[in-house]
Amino acid sequence: MGDDRFLVGRQSRADELEERLIDFAVRVVNLSANLPRTPAGKHIAGQIIRSGTSPAPNYGEARGAESHADFIHKLRIVLKELNETSIWLRVIERSQMLRIELIVDIVGENKELCRIFTASLRTARNAK
Repeated sequence: MGDDRFLVGRQSRADELEERLIDFAVRVVNLSANLPRTPAGKHIAGQIIRSGTSPAPNYGEARGAESHADFIHKLRIVLKELNETSIWLRVIERSQMLRIELIVDIVGENKELCRIFTASLRTARNAK
């Protein structure tokens, strides 16, 4: 009985994290739509859409991983894409393509997701 509750708790946390990544992807899509229609703005919009929408489906893949090694590999991809998104957000911020108040929250969420997945990877690697 205790094992079932543990599994349900893990499942709901994983579901919550997946939903959070989906919400993050939607925010990235909306942010990219507000970038200027200049060559630089279009380039960055394309890049951040690719990196910022990738973590959610990759996390879904990790949840269905075929092995522990596959799980770790897919979590690494999630973190890699979140880190790339962080760079693009900093480029947007420093180039002043958008007002700072439009990106402050998404920058914070990106940092928090990076921390969560860094810790998850550490835990997964130690659980071998």
